[in-house]
Amino acid sequence: MWNIKLIGALLIASLITLSLSGCARSNKTNVENKTNSEVKAMNQGSRAADFELKDLQGVNHKLSDYAGKKVYIKYWASWCSICLAGLDEMNTLAGADKDFEVINIVSPGFRGEKNSEDFKKWFSGLEYKNLTVLLDEGGTIANKYEVRGYPTSVVIGSDGTLVKKIVGHYNNEKIKSEFKDVK
Repeated sequence: MWNIKLIGALLIASLITLSLSGCARSNKTNVENKTNSEVKAMNQGSRAADFELKDLQGVNHKLSDYAGKKVYIKYWASWCSICLAGLDEMNTLAGADKDFEVINIVSPGFRGEKNSEDFKKWFSGLEYKNLTVLLDEGGTIANKYEVRGYPTSVVIGSDGTLVKKIVGHYNNEKIKSEFKDVK
């Protein structure tokens, strides 16, 4: 049988918890009152780590350059057979009309990937003209995004939120469907 003192203590604790939760201040900002320094999170998730990486031609790319756009980032390696089997599809997706950007990242000198020069030479012999491939020397950004295997992809909303991390291969239709609810 329940002890009256125990029931009373539980009731008082519940009432205190309920009253305090009503006092919590919301961190949400009203769109109309938003200042330039505030960022309105439109998607659920954490802020995607910004990066600055060079593409195969030596041009710098920053994730922040894509602010206001949705971004699909695919991490892959030249030795990964699943990754290589999906390159035709990725090239098609990168060249297609869609509402998000496609970026590919490889990490020379990290987890068995070729060094930069060997990778560039190898990739130059392939016919993937639509792919933007960035070089993450030593896997610094791969570590920030906790890439543990290849292929791994991330879906980033236009507000810079890392919405989802995808391990394994997704075909283009599945990738497009991942962006349907991303703002």
